[in-house]
Amino acid sequence: MKPTSRTTAGMPPVEDRRQRKARQNREAMAAAAIDLILERGLSAVTVEAIAERADVTRRTFSRHFNGKEDAALDFTRADGDCINAALRARPTDEPPFVAYRNAVGEWLAARETLGGQPYARWQALLRLTDTESALFAAYERIRVDAQDESVAIVAERLGTDPDRDLRPAVVVGAAAGVLTAALRTWARQEHDDARGLQAWVNQAYDALIEQAAGATGSEVTVANEATVDNEVTEDKGVES
Repeated sequence: MKPTSRTTAGMPPVEDRRQRKARQNREAMAAAAIDLILERGLSAVTVEAIAERADVTRRTFSRHFNGKEDAALDFTRADGDCINAALRARPTDEPPFVAYRNAVGEWLAARETLGGQPYARWQALLRLTDTESALFAAYERIRVDAQDESVAIVAERLGTDPDRDLRPAVVVGAAAGVLTAALRTWARQEHDDARGLQAWVNQAYDALIEQAAGATGSEVTVANEATVDNEVTEDKGVES
């Protein structure tokens, strides 16, 4: 039997004709979903209209996507995959937070090299995501899936069980949260570009590091005292 794909040392699998066609259809449907939603508004767009614009059948659409929101945000899923692939390949001696930040840097550089989603359309869709609850819900599902994978990667780097050790989830929650904050702020800017996004991302990560480094001993003491007070209150509640 003829193999559907082949690999060479250091090279990704080579697509066969069927795989290439499936990828092209998926990309066409995702692009059509974005175009139509930005042109008409989310509520005025149907799956049938997306399939027609992409020149595929309704059945083909359903084979790839759960709905129009899922199709429009497909590039976000690809971005998460890119970040996680870069995170997995980072040097093992890098602290996890630094590794995640550097993986984000690699993703941004790849976006510039490969083109990715045009920045103006990306910004417009992210702005719409903040106002359309269905888009926001789809975006959150994609984001959570990507972060779950990131947690697994960080746990493997640390040699720990993420179900018992909070560190992987804390690192990813902080690092991915910073990226989300930067993206949302960047999306609200007018006439921005790739360099603008990189600046917002760097500023966001630097802000978190500065805030963490600026925590004073008294702040830590107050936090610890609050924890003790809560424990005492809970104990009294049990005794009563």
